[in-house]
Amino acid sequence: MINSVMGKVEIERALRLLEEIKKAAAGREIEIVAATKTVSFETIKELFDNTPIKVAGENRAQELMQKYHPSVLWDFIGRLQTNKVKYIIDKVRLIQSLDRRNLLETINKEAAKHNKVQDVLLQINTGKEEVKGGVNPEEALEAASAIQNYANVRLKGIMAVTPLDISVSERQKCFDTAYGIFAQLKQSYKGIEYLSMGMSNDYIQAIESGANMIRPGRAIFGERAY
Repeated sequence: MINSVMGKVEIERALRLLEEIKKAAAGREIEIVAATKTVSFETIKELFDNTPIKVAGENRAQELMQKYHPSVLWDFIGRLQTNKVKYIIDKVRLIQSLDRRNLLETINKEAAKHNKVQDVLLQINTGKEEVKGGVNPEEALEAASAIQNYANVRLKGIMAVTPLDISVSERQKCFDTAYGIFAQLKQSYKGIEYLSMGMSNDYIQAIESGANMIRPGRAIFGERAY
């Protein structure tokens, strides 16, 4: 049951998104992690109750803690401070933004307290932007190898964020770089599943470049998400 006009609009937008994804995927299965920053839990739940989308991606630990309900599957997709790990470790399926050694060590420590093996994605800074998190592409394989030494952390793939103001061809180079790293990791380690790249402005190009997980926000929620 759709309870609000705004909910109906968002659900119709999400269904159109699903049709576009289906065409771009050409038979491949694409997992949608809805980027829910600033979106209310009620809106998220309404969307999930009325569409096949079932995973919410949060950028901020405090916002995740406020919204959290076990009826929803949650991923963490933003820059994660080490002092916030303990608050979300028992709430998330996947931490998509592992980008540095001290965060890896903290995730391992906090996951052990919950007798949990925490699934993570290694974040790749494909555009080498100083203001963004993520390891540089040439450091990715070494970082992936380091993760294998931690008993309570399990590498499931990579997440890539591309610069906003670049051309289509420059973005393609970033996506191709991420796909190449993903392919190498699949050859080296068991359990590598996810290539998470593509948001509201570039998810079609990301899918066509090999992504099997995307993180749209505004494409579903409009101006409620940013």
